[in-house]
Amino acid sequence: MSIWLHFFLFAVGIVLIVKGGDFFVDSASYIAEISGIPKFIVGATIVSLATTMPEMLVSVMASIQGAALGDTPEAAGKYSMAVGNAVGSVTANTGLILSLAVLFMTIAVTRKKYLVKCLLLIAAVTTVWLGCLSGKLSVIASIILLIVFAIFVAENIKSAKDEITDSSDRPKFVKKEFIVKIVLFLVGAVMLVIGSDLLVDHGTPIAQFFHVPDGIIAVTMIAIGTSLPELVTTVTAIIKKQSSLSAGNIIGANIIDLTLILPLSSLVSGGRLTIDSQGLTYDMPACFVITLIAMLPTIISEKFRKWQGVVMLLAYAAYIGMTVAAGAGKA
Repeated sequence: MSIWLHFFLFAVGIVLIVKGGDFFVDSASYIAEISGIPKFIVGATIVSLATTMPEMLVSVMASIQGAALGDTPEAAGKYSMAVGNAVGSVTANTGLILSLAVLFMTIAVTRKKYLVKCLLLIAAVTTVWLGCLSGKLSVIASIILLIVFAIFVAENIKSAKDEITDSSDRPKFVKKEFIVKIVLFLVGAVMLVIGSDLLVDHGTPIAQFFHVPDGIIAVTMIAIGTSLPELVTTVTAIIKKQSSLSAGNIIGANIIDLTLILPLSSLVSGGRLTIDSQGLTYDMPACFVITLIAMLPTIISEKFRKWQGVVMLLAYAAYIGMTVAAGAGKA
């Protein structure tokens, strides 16, 4: 394929995610207002499920391809990619995207609304790390992750019921407008997924054309690329001052990445979901540390602090640097 076609399709991807993010956040905000469900809950459920589609597609497809290759080094590489993509996306979502939201928005939280979800995320990250110490995601860890996901869904349903606002405080329901917003929400989600896919698929050849090392491509194009829907949703939320929607989306997306995508990937791989030494040495610890920096102070102070955003960004930059350096050392 011509490099110019790669550039064109890359630009198309940018247009799709920018406009798709606009549709997505506007529609999600409307759904929250018209239903009376808090925007944090909408962000943690509907928006999160939609924005994790790229990660789910990449990880599950990598696991299917690995299963088809049997017990070979190539298959192990596919499985490592499946785990690394999910874990790397959580690290990017928190260390890069949430930190931007924290730096540019004031995100006050209530312990009642955030406590369970923050603890579930910490539990999920810990389970994945411990469950992969043997070099493979264990069956017990997969079961625990699915239980965490079930608790997450149940907690969202309970929160929605408890916090739904009185109908008199909601905007007037107009059937035509409601249908249009639902369609725009779905269209926005599809645009985000397709746009992200275009950026990942065509950004890699562009990076190679400019002789960007493979280690940098792996760390940026895959994990950050599949997190683009969360990034666009967050940037759009910053512009539209929808902080609760953004924070809920990122926390929810992270929980789904770990507790739904990884067990699914393990299932389709026949329980052979392996992880390489880089994942255990760099990816898992970085994900764990950055998650704790984001969640623990927030639970205690009921507010995301600017210093957290700075520390998370620095920790993420250090992680990228060490990963790239390790990749260069192996080359």
